[in-house]
Parts: sequence; structure tokens; C-alpha cells
Amino acid sequence: MADRVIPEKIRCDACPVMCYIADGKPGACDRYANHGGDLVRLDPLTIIEIAQAKVAQGQDVRAVPFLGGGDRDGTEWDGDLLHAKRSFVTAVGAGTTYPDYKPAPFIVSQDVAGVDMVTVVTEGIFSYCGVKVKIDTDRHLGDERATVRVQGEPIGHVMTSEYGSKMLSLGGVEHLTGGTKKEGRVTCDALLKLCNREPLEVQIDDGPDVVIQAGKAPIVNGVEEKLMRVGCGSAAIGMFAAQWADKVDEVVVVDDHITGILSEHQAGKMLDVPPTGIRINGRRSTPGRYFQVAQPGTGWGGTNIDDPLTILKDFDSAKAWPGLSLLMVSTTGEQHAYYELDNDLKPVARDMPELLQLSVARIAENCEPSLCSVLFMGGAGGSLRSGVTENPVRLTNSVKASLTYVSCGGAEAYVWPGGGITVMADVMDMPSNAFGYVPTPALVAPIEFTMRLSDYEALGGHMEAVQKLENVITDDVRKVDQIDRNSNPTSSHNFRWTHNRAL
Repeated sequence: MADRVIPEKIRCDACPVMCYIADGKPGACDRYANHGGDLVRLDPLTIIEIAQAKVAQGQDVRAVPFLGGGDRDGTEWDGDLLHAKRSFVTAVGAGTTYPDYKPAPFIVSQDVAGVDMVTVVTEGIFSYCGVKVKIDTDRHLGDERATVRVQGEPIGHVMTSEYGSKMLSLGGVEHLTGGTKKEGRVTCDALLKLCNREPLEVQIDDGPDVVIQAGKAPIVNGVEEKLMRVGCGSAAIGMFAAQWADKVDEVVVVDDHITGILSEHQAGKMLDVPPTGIRINGRRSTPGRYFQVAQPGTGWGGTNIDDPLTILKDFDSAKAWPGLSLLMVSTTGEQHAYYELDNDLKPVARDMPELLQLSVARIAENCEPSLCSVLFMGGAGGSLRSGVTENPVRLTNSVKASLTYVSCGGAEAYVWPGGGITVMADVMDMPSNAFGYVPTPALVAPIEFTMRLSDYEALGGHMEAVQKLENVITDDVRKVDQIDRNSNPTSSHNFRWTHNRAL
């Protein structure tokens, strides 16, 4: 028999770029390579396994639940979400369906509590995708709608602030394909880093430089943030008024949103705190609550001030008195100062009494750690769905009817209401390096659809492509204990040749 002739280059059809790849080399995406004339996935198929021992020991083991219902014999599901002996096949390392005429790379069946289940896994090519970033910090990160940039290129914008958090919307099809070639390339690279839990430095128009990394504290202008606020200035007054009422004459909690004044606040009134004659800059909302005491910034309480006295006007001489004690504190307790009025009713800085130091520490104690959360968001188009069924709308209907469970890399995905299958998933709940890219540019993200085998057949699934779980779990697969959060994420590939799927 003649020796096999290995072509000098082979053409990859895993994405629209259609790279010609030389033997021993990867394609432009670093995901597929030519190995002796065969097109192979460089990253192994990832299987989530839940160790029985950890469950028995009562350890916190996160599990991917399935939407299965009762057993064949009609008995009800017993409520066991752990399924300790179950392996879950993720789409990480599975490959794509491109050019979309073929079934998903892996359609895997297994028996779960007496029910035949099937999981369809695909690495989807997402042009319509991005991330929503929640940054828990008291600092002002930019005005709403301010452009977020990387290397000078726009990749997203600042969204509405939420309670104690700032929100960013990054990516999206207009940045990936609707701008310049560089804008699309930079946006795709930024999304890939964030989704794979790597640090990304962004610049916000008229705002600070921020380093974002999922699961880590943000770094704002080179300073790592520590805490998110326990509440606004008014809320802080209400929560801690009883701890201040008999220890200090007046308290001002400085906040970009609502600055609170103890003596005027309803909490202070209920505790018989007398008027102090304090007067403050800003727009009064209701008694003891003031808007716009300063401009937003990275100073006290998310304002642009470093000296809290700048928000005070002269005290009312008819009500104030020499020796009046004044505590000024931010909403995280990180900034604080203590003053007493002199004979001219001017605040003079003094050493803070120990009892007040304890109350300031109590504010900080009630603040949660500052953190960045990155949620991948993407829309599963008709081509991706055709890898599940020859009639894609039936998959959409099955998801809406809660017959099909959607996950991303094993992580529970929130499916948005309305048309299509628009999903959102926390990247911290996914295995490391779960995301890839294609140079079109677009992000490659894992997505899985799990349902009863009978439901899969009913929606017109590719039954001829279904294979048993035991035929999928080989020595080449990567096994993780649900989520390998503590692994060291990296964007580099080690080019292990794995024959998960020869296309």
C-alpha cells in the first residue's frame, strides 16, 4: 500500500476565514492546526466531573443541574441537583458547526436517574456578543454613555450606575464589525481577555484608567480598590445613627449620590439629635439628604473632593456653638476626619476619639470587597441552532418552553425573554480558557443545550449524530471539577495535539 501523501497545506473550514495551514502550524485563531494532514482542535474537549468524595465530605461543589423531570416509571425527581456520578460534556474544545450545514460537533447521550438525556455542544461563532462588566467601587468611573477605549479604540461605553457598582457595556457587533479594522481587532482581543479572566486596562473618556479582571478588585488610576459602599450617605446615617447620637454632635456622610446629615435626617430627629447649624453645599432633597454636594470623581464618597470641608458653608451662629464635634466620613469609611468648632465656629481638625474610630471601622466592616464581575452575553443565531436541529425555530421554542436547558461551558446561562436565544453567563462559573476567537473578528464561546432524548427527537434533532457518553470520554479529554477557578488563566496555547474532532 502506498504511503499516504501529506499535503503541504490544508484548508480549515471551521470559520469563514478559511485559513490554509501548513503541517505543524496553527491557523490564525490558534484553535485549529494541521497535524500530519489532519485538521485538529488544539484545545481538548472539556468534561465536568463532580467527585463523589467531595459530595460525601460536604464540600461546596457547584453542579450543573439538568432539566429532566421524572423517571421512566413515572416517579417524581427526588430533588438531587448534584448528580455526583454524572459527567457533563461542555462545548469547550468541541469545535464549531461552520459552514453550518452539519450537526453540532458532539451530541452526547447518557442515562440520568433513569431518564435518557442528550447534551448538544457547540463552540458558537458570535459576532453579536459582548460583555457586561459590574465594578463594585465607590469611585466615579465616567459619565453615563462615556466611551470606553483600549489602545485609543472605542470598545464600549459606561452604563447606568447601580447601587455601589459601576456598569460597563463592552463589545457588540457595531464595535466588532461596524467600525475600522483596528477597532474590530482591538475589541475582539479585549473581549477574549475579559472572558478568559485575564486583566484588561481600559481608558474611559473624561474618566480614569481602570484595570478590569473577573474575580479581582479593579485598579483605578494605579490604585487597587478595596471596598464598595454599604449604602448611600443617607442610608449610612440611618444605619449607624444610634451609634453616633450620644458620641458626636454632628455627622456628615459624604457621597456622590446622597450626602447625609445626622442632625437633619429623620433618624437623627427620632434620636433627639439637636440642630447644629450646619449648612452644606448641594441641592437639598429631603431633610438631611443632599444631592450634588460636589462633582463625581475618585475622592471622598465618589466625589472629586479631597478636603471634605469644601462642601461646608459657614455654620449658623444662632444654632452652632464652640466645641461642637463633627465627624465627616465617606460611604466606605476609608476616608474620615474629626473636627471641633473654634470660637469663630470654624472646624478645626482634631484626633478622632476611639469610640468614633470604632464606628468608622463598623462602616468599613459592613462594606463588601470591591470586585469586577464579567458576564458574557451573546445571541445564538440560526446557523448555530441548525447544528442542533434541522428546524432551528423548534430549538428556540423548546428553550422558551423550559424543555431545553441552556448552559455556557457548564455555567448556568440566563436566557433573555423575547425572540431568539440571547444568553448571559458569568465567566467565573466557566472553565478557564473557555473562549476563543476567529479573525473575522468574532468571539468563539461554548454553548450547550441539554434535554430529554425524546424531546430532542421531537424537535427534529440530528439523531444520527447522537453518541454515547462513554464513547466521548477518552484519554484526550480535559476533566475539571466543575469550575477550575483557581487555575492560572493564560491566553497562550500549549499546542497539545488532540483528536477531538477532525473536520
